[in-house]
Amino acid sequence: MKSEIQQHADFSKVRYANCWEDADILIEALIPLGRHCVSIGSAGDNSFSLLAEGAKTVTIVEMNQAQIACIKLRMAAYQCLKYKEFLTLLGELQGDRYSLYKKCRSSLDSTSRAYWDHFSDQIVVGFGRIGKFESYFDLFRDKLMPWVHSRSNIEKLLAPKTDEERVRFYQQTWNNWRWRLLFKVFFSRFVMGRLGRDPAFFKYVEGSVADKILERTRHALIELQPSQNPYLRWILNGHYGKALPHALRAKNFTHIGDNLDKITIDARPLEEVLENSKQQYDAFNLSDIFEYMSEENTKLLLRRIHANSATGARLAYWNMLVPRARPESLAAMLKPLPQLSKKLFLQDKAFFYSAFIVEEVI
Repeated sequence: MKSEIQQHADFSKVRYANCWEDADILIEALIPLGRHCVSIGSAGDNSFSLLAEGAKTVTIVEMNQAQIACIKLRMAAYQCLKYKEFLTLLGELQGDRYSLYKKCRSSLDSTSRAYWDHFSDQIVVGFGRIGKFESYFDLFRDKLMPWVHSRSNIEKLLAPKTDEERVRFYQQTWNNWRWRLLFKVFFSRFVMGRLGRDPAFFKYVEGSVADKILERTRHALIELQPSQNPYLRWILNGHYGKALPHALRAKNFTHIGDNLDKITIDARPLEEVLENSKQQYDAFNLSDIFEYMSEENTKLLLRRIHANSATGARLAYWNMLVPRARPESLAAMLKPLPQLSKKLFLQDKAFFYSAFIVEEVI
């Protein structure tokens, strides 16, 4: 059974070299300890975060073979490298990355090994930097931001501030006409489709993409603390610095490496994985997959998830530009958790999303 998005989008390249979703709120939503989890793969980070927080098993679902190569190399790095070497291979620290890759190479399956041998130039720059989405932000940071804000202003934005100082800095310094114009152009549907995401991912989007993302960015710069936001720091600096996402934090490194045998990677669409599985799952990291589905196909997948879930199982997923949630017709199967959803959404450091949805199987 094919996924709807599989019929339209290009899955031959690395789209995301990192996960651009906040694992901290995902963990609080899914409570993975002792649970059998399903996790949309992307670059693998959030799947590893579920493992770090005690998941019993994690089934990673990822159709893109290039993304699977990223996940497999991360797994090998967790096993074969020391913590700082791991960050170096990703591109966070400086060092001889190809030598570090050779330490991991024998732990890769033949397909992943052939992939990275062929793209050895991507290893040299850091394989956490080579996705289409990361390249989009490279262009934003290196070519366009210098016309909008000085390096000094960027450093001031990312410095710790009180609530009042963040509001004042945003209003008086940051939110100038060049910043607003940059958003209208660079985060338009056309430019994002050409340079950042596949155009097929915008099929169900209505209204202005740029306006929605600008409002969420304002929230991140004023209501949250930019100095502690790994996603904002990567966009503006090209690296996380000391504000690392959950899966890259030192305290989680050893536990992830010691428990990789609990991970299964499945290259089929989620619909097919569930259709042929006898496992009852307890937690679903669904990324923003419903963004790319019609309302009818969303409903069909939610029915399938319910059929493969234990009572009390949790679902967590993001809306970026397309509103998706459990329809009323499935009220007997899934219970929304609106208070938890709202609380976590307000904490979401990956600020480009418009909603975070948590639901529970009845």
